[in-house]
Amino acid sequence: MSLKQLIFPKSIAFVGGNECEIAIRRTRELGFTGKIHAIHPKRDQLGGIATKRSVSEIGEPVDAAFVAVRREPTVEVVRELRALGCGGAVIYAAGFAEAGDVALQDELIKAAGGMRLMGPNCYGFVNVLAQAALWPDEHGIKPTGRGVAIITQSGNIACNLTFTKRALPLAAVFTIGNQVDVDMAAMIDELAGDERISAIGLHVEGLKDVPAFARACEKARAAKKPVVALKTGRSEQGAKVALSHTSSLAGADTLYDALFERLGVARMTSITAFVETLKFLHFGATAGGRLVSLSCSGGEAALAADLSVGRGVSFPPFDPETRNKVAATLNEFVAIDNPLDYHTFIWNQEEKLTNTFTAVLGGGFDVGMLILDTPTQAHLNPAAWLKTARAFKAAALTNKARAAVVATLPECLPLELADDLVAEGIAPMFGLDDALTAFEAAARIGTNWARRESPPPVSSPAASAGEARTLGEFEAKALLKTHGLPIPEGAECSIAEAAGVAARIGFPVTLKVSSAAIAHKTEAGGVKLNLTSEEEVAAAAQAMAHLSDTVLVERMVRGAVAELIIGVNRDPQFGLALVVGAGGVLTELLKDSATLLLPTSRAEIERAVKGLRVWKLIEGFRGKSGDQDAVFRAIESVAAFAGASGAALDELDVNPLLVLADGAVAVDALIRMRPMT
Repeated sequence: MSLKQLIFPKSIAFVGGNECEIAIRRTRELGFTGKIHAIHPKRDQLGGIATKRSVSEIGEPVDAAFVAVRREPTVEVVRELRALGCGGAVIYAAGFAEAGDVALQDELIKAAGGMRLMGPNCYGFVNVLAQAALWPDEHGIKPTGRGVAIITQSGNIACNLTFTKRALPLAAVFTIGNQVDVDMAAMIDELAGDERISAIGLHVEGLKDVPAFARACEKARAAKKPVVALKTGRSEQGAKVALSHTSSLAGADTLYDALFERLGVARMTSITAFVETLKFLHFGATAGGRLVSLSCSGGEAALAADLSVGRGVSFPPFDPETRNKVAATLNEFVAIDNPLDYHTFIWNQEEKLTNTFTAVLGGGFDVGMLILDTPTQAHLNPAAWLKTARAFKAAALTNKARAAVVATLPECLPLELADDLVAEGIAPMFGLDDALTAFEAAARIGTNWARRESPPPVSSPAASAGEARTLGEFEAKALLKTHGLPIPEGAECSIAEAAGVAARIGFPVTLKVSSAAIAHKTEAGGVKLNLTSEEEVAAAAQAMAHLSDTVLVERMVRGAVAELIIGVNRDPQFGLALVVGAGGVLTELLKDSATLLLPTSRAEIERAVKGLRVWKLIEGFRGKSGDQDAVFRAIESVAAFAGASGAALDELDVNPLLVLADGAVAVDALIRMRPMT
């Protein structure tokens, strides 16, 4: 059932007391022209609307309802609204599943009978595009015909976002509470196709249905609708006891990062960056992160350059033609660099400023930024700064350039100027650091949209029933070999047979205890490397006899350029995830890893692995390089094994995968499997 009736209503019923009185006033202030019904058993009017004593007295279907009564009678009110033919209801009351009363929440769902429910424990929404405010509080959203929509589980954060004085073109804010029915996925799906919504912001505490969320974000991606997420819960949750290294690298938060990367969702870590990024994306994503900066201060130019380090943005030099055009507008004392310090020789001269800015913004950069901190105190005169802003605006309009005015300090951008810039299609950015974050996010979204391949589907199948068992290393490697993973030549044998097996394989060899019960063999004394004779093998095998009756003898692999870990981990919400990173003894120390949801693709694997620090060793360092294609094939083979194993696979570690100049070999592997269904 569509959400359109609920969030774009033509008629609304308000059921309750004081909260409904406020919500009715908020709705009328927005100029709502549809029918408003007020229901209260005792009051004669709410918010200037004559009341009816019960829902049944309405006598006709309504699109939406705001229900603000105690939790117990809420269920009956919802039942009556459904019988009336209501399109959906906001449930304000708390005290359902979030307070432990799952039974009452189940009653509520049953009473709705398919009618859409937003909440419970929900503040409702303000949608100025519908001129409707099912909202029991103050808000600061101004009427607009197009703007950003924000979806959050927190009513207070929603209020705060409407109060901000940052010229955010906000069209709607929706709070969804417990997400008993209407969740993030449903809201994104509904808003993705609305041309009046310029970008979608999400404050995410948790997702109810990851595959549904992915499908909704893919719809937004296809519609070129930017999505920005402020996801809480990045902090570590304590060490997980697990056999593999993979589990420590692929925590729930890294899985959200992998999901957002796949879907082209920009993740923010601060609420100010969240707001500034949404504001910039109101004007669309960008094709890249090539920036040009203008300021009349060398200090500001240097600050911009420094803050760009480590981000996906850059300040490339001017091409010769643009350089000459810019130089022609300035005197010989100005160095024509990017970031450009144009000095104060042309300060307060609007025509000269316009000429310089026009020449700069004609250089084909993805974003042109003017750094401008304007006096905002009442006793100061901002006239010269406003001239600079006008000159920049004229230059941006002449070049049809993507442009932003950036105040290094958020309080140094007057709101009146900011609103004027938004009206002209120029982003007013409050704070240099957050502005660069926004530019980087826009570039990454644009890059994601430009990819030729569609994102792999997201699924989260449950694990098979039954107890998981740890496979022996020999068995684990044999299974992985059937899916194309190269492994060393080797054999499993008794302690007494080890020396003879080693002689047949050829020296040097590696000897390992083959007990599946010993996860970390090196620490237990169950691994010996580079054994070069039968005598050495026999002695090493005898030293391991107290650990196991059998050993694994393998040809020693030498000449590795780098060591990688390839792992698969199962998450109850996301399903199987693939982890690739620096392997061997550096796995836990460096934590240089990338996580991908399964299934994945070759293109996604290549992008992730090339972003690792260890990739520099494989690509080439001090005259040595590794077999890049062999690395990708090895990762694909592990992903293929995971796909074939499906619900039976619990976790997997290949650590290390030795990357050679010609090839790659998995010299250790751990697999935990459940019975195949």
